[in-house]
Amino acid sequence: MRIVMLGPPGAGKGTQAKMLAEKLNVPHISTGDIFREAIRKKTDLGLLAKSFMDRGELVPDDVTMGIVKERISEPDCQKGFIFDGFPRTTAQAENLDGMLRNLGISLDLIVDIQVRDEEIVSRLENRRSCPACGMVYHLINNPPVESGLCDSCGELLVGRVDDTRQVILNRLKVYEEKTEPLKAYYSGKVETAQFDGAQEIGKVLEQIMEYLGRYQGKSEVL
Repeated sequence: MRIVMLGPPGAGKGTQAKMLAEKLNVPHISTGDIFREAIRKKTDLGLLAKSFMDRGELVPDDVTMGIVKERISEPDCQKGFIFDGFPRTTAQAENLDGMLRNLGISLDLIVDIQVRDEEIVSRLENRRSCPACGMVYHLINNPPVESGLCDSCGELLVGRVDDTRQVILNRLKVYEEKTEPLKAYYSGKVETAQFDGAQEIGKVLEQIMEYLGRYQGKSEVL
């Protein structure tokens, strides 16, 4: 399966993408994670990406497309992949179409996770993560046992630079202007399924897996 996850920042598409990738045994490809790793290592690419991400803006297409092309050409992507946070613009989607055609493959499904803006602001403002092991918490819905410390490794939890209210609102505006049009772009080209991301995480995953079962059964008949 070759899937693109759509949804505003904080909708939970990254969490769902990771769980889906594990269940389907395909790579989870997150351009955001790739950029954050480059930032951690203070590479030239990382420093360039950081200047945009800290303002809640999109990393330029030429940088993003280069990373994606390298990644989907790797052997573990032959059986499929799940894109998380990519494509983010119609220009990126058009470039992706060209890449996939050159590889003789195509997308199977768009998974669109929807959450209201007010819920997203609350989610992201209260999000904390562990810089050591990557565990993610929510101060209200999923707090650590000991305040401020990771349950898994005891490391001090931190908030992301781009999880301040001003940056969150800007990210939502950018999503509406740049990424929302992808729904119209893919309409009639790739099957799209919408899910309510305000539900409990496991419930959303259950619904997606049920849909995939029906989709795969339909594909086999065709």
